[in-house]
Amino acid sequence: MCEGDIEPTMVTMLRRYRRKNVVELAPSVQEIRTLSTNLGFWGALNDEERARLVKLARIMLREKNWEGCAGLELTEEMKLIIAAQAALLLIGMEIDLASDPIFPNVQTILVYPSGFVAPSARQGPGGVMTEGHSNLGEAHYMGQFGGPIIVSWAHAREGGRNASDGRNLVLHEFAHKLDFLDGVVDGTPPLKSKDAYDRWKRVMSTHFNDLVRRAQTGAPSLIDYYGATNPAEFFAVATEAFFERAREMREFLPELYSVLQDYYGQMTAEH
Repeated sequence: MCEGDIEPTMVTMLRRYRRKNVVELAPSVQEIRTLSTNLGFWGALNDEERARLVKLARIMLREKNWEGCAGLELTEEMKLIIAAQAALLLIGMEIDLASDPIFPNVQTILVYPSGFVAPSARQGPGGVMTEGHSNLGEAHYMGQFGGPIIVSWAHAREGGRNASDGRNLVLHEFAHKLDFLDGVVDGTPPLKSKDAYDRWKRVMSTHFNDLVRRAQTGAPSLIDYYGATNPAEFFAVATEAFFERAREMREFLPELYSVLQDYYGQMTAEH
């Protein structure tokens, strides 16, 4: 074993030790009650998916730094509802719950009662820049160490309960974090092969350009116009639609649905 292999191996062993009870215990009555009441997609999942989602959420509760902001008293139930929505992105991926890092570029999750004023500039559809804008969520990019996720509790709760409007703040912001994993903010998360990258680039570029045209002309669109801002926002918005308007996406945007299905490992249109 090389010297450089020692630390990663020790980290993995420690992670397995700390997660033992987290991943071995079945969902509790309280967890099921909380999630079935607050997540509109809960009933569409099978038992295996629900169990995996709960375990992923538990890991996030333990391993991330959660902070309530602007006077919000952040409870364990609130954290579970947010974490479970983020975990929905991961339940079909090849992740070893006992040892693999979960959203490794997310260390801190900041939760505001509702919207907050972001000091940074933001470019919206059409290239319009706004300063000091009101925001509902942000995913910060800070290199390999990651940056915080910021979400509005009011909108995270509403997005969880309404699973069919094509909008989910938590899915959107955590999709950005998946995009950031390769160190490039470009709407392309790490993929498994050159063929997968080639297919992704072709399909996503085609649909992004189509959305830009629709946003400019006001043509109807299954994908929210905000996705026309740039490829990174397109991936996040398309992710929302993949989980919340999957049957429509499969019917009207089948190539886009297929690419996202392969990436997320879920057949959301079957739910």
